[in-house]
Amino acid sequence: MRDPLASVSARATPQTRPIPGRTDQVRNAAGGYVFAKDDWTRLEDFLILGTTGGTYYTDAEALTAANADVLFAAIAADGPRVVQLITGIATARPARAPKPRPYLFALAAATAQGDPATVQAVKHAFPAVVRTTDHLATFFGYWKNLAGKQSARGTQPVIGRAMRTALASWFNADQDVHAVALRALKARQRATPAGESLALRDIIRIAHPAGRTEAHRALIGWLAGKVSDDDTRARLRDVDDFLTAQAVSTADEAVGVIRQRSVPWEFLPSAVLGYAQVWDALIDTVGLTALIRNLARMTRLGTLGPFTGEATGRVVARLTDASALAAARIHPMDLYLALKAYQSGISRTGPRRIGRRLPGAGSQGQEWQPVGAICDALETAYDLSFQAATPSGKRLLVAVDCSGSMAGGWMVVSGGSPLGTPYEVANAIAVLFARIEPDLHVIEVDTQVHRSRVTPRANLREVAGWRPAGGGTDLSLPFTWAQRKKLAVDGFVVLTDNETWAGRAHPSQALHAYRRTVNSDARVIVVSMTAVGYTIADPKDDGVLNVAGLDAALPTLITGY
Repeated sequence: MRDPLASVSARATPQTRPIPGRTDQVRNAAGGYVFAKDDWTRLEDFLILGTTGGTYYTDAEALTAANADVLFAAIAADGPRVVQLITGIATARPARAPKPRPYLFALAAATAQGDPATVQAVKHAFPAVVRTTDHLATFFGYWKNLAGKQSARGTQPVIGRAMRTALASWFNADQDVHAVALRALKARQRATPAGESLALRDIIRIAHPAGRTEAHRALIGWLAGKVSDDDTRARLRDVDDFLTAQAVSTADEAVGVIRQRSVPWEFLPSAVLGYAQVWDALIDTVGLTALIRNLARMTRLGTLGPFTGEATGRVVARLTDASALAAARIHPMDLYLALKAYQSGISRTGPRRIGRRLPGAGSQGQEWQPVGAICDALETAYDLSFQAATPSGKRLLVAVDCSGSMAGGWMVVSGGSPLGTPYEVANAIAVLFARIEPDLHVIEVDTQVHRSRVTPRANLREVAGWRPAGGGTDLSLPFTWAQRKKLAVDGFVVLTDNETWAGRAHPSQALHAYRRTVNSDARVIVVSMTAVGYTIADPKDDGVLNVAGLDAALPTLITGY
């Protein structure tokens, strides 16, 4: 008769059961046992990945609620640390988060629910995190929903001194009034997430900013309607440029102002921004980042498209200028996200949920027909941006989870454009690694190890057409396969949604076995493609790092780790 106690093993435990003696494991959505991420790692995932697209097992609403609970618990435990994490993600270069809404929500929550030390931390971090009028309106709208305390009239939340100081800092953080004027004039009014209109004049009435210099005071007074146009434009060239641009009423007049004054596109009236010839003139004056962000708009209006070869050629020339890309410090991940957003042909404003399949024509939002030459130029820019990347010099094995759950849910880029399934994005990241790292091998795993199609020369359009094998999930396989092959790997990179369940041993057990027999110093980076709150990485293992999948700093993290 078989001894049932013989089946209890800490060296090889079926993934459908927890490892004996470990109390820090939780059951994932697929029925396997994995390690619960600590609240700080879960919070970081949420701030970078967001929850808009949901996952294969969990819709966006449930995922958002779970991550919001983690945020509130972290604020209660150590609010200043939450603010420090938000600031690091919001100000990192290259950008770590493709969408600002998650970290603006977190900052609003810290302001509304944090203790006095947390609110003071928010006050100091505010101007670095809340950089634009859109950020300001988004933050304020979230804060109104979360603040709780109402005034005596019961219509508005109570605004304390620290909150007023934080709002006032938006107008005073930069010593150079030109920087303040530029962001204020680009947008004096924006809508909150609830759709309410919020103007800078409203913020000034709430916060009463004093202004650090005479020029700052003139700008604030003009925004509040207390200083005349003539007095302000005589003091501030930015206001003079803005008022001149706002006075145009025809496309020809707008083109003249653009050529004479090189004004930002945001200075022009909305009525003239619907003309293709206006954007034709802006092609040569806007910054490279702004040009990339407005490619869809220019395509929608007809500035770019069939029979617009001259305008299209000028855009292509700017996008494929290697020195300009380097000067603008545009990262390969940023260009990948821009390419996918443009290729998708659709954007959605606000946090609407994107379903399990890619939205097509007829979905709500703005649509355009991507121009082939622009797609090619973005791919070329993506290729050129690798020139400044530094390899780690290590032997790396990259494992892409190709199980069925990786084909469910959609990862979403800024602007609401669908980026792709977790499987597609994971392969795109693997291609990115392959282009940087000369000593790297890529495999795919479900319940078997499969040959990967990833190579340094893999085309991103090829990757978009790939489909996963679609089996179950056994994430112990990267380690058992490398052990069986006796591959002396310095580091494993596993791109997954962490829904493992099918193996006879847990990934952490397989990693320990690999270290015992092949390379005791092997390290692991688990790249989570969804913000589900758990991971295959053992939190007690100092040689394992959890990373969020859309973090543009991924190559740098791998090099440093």
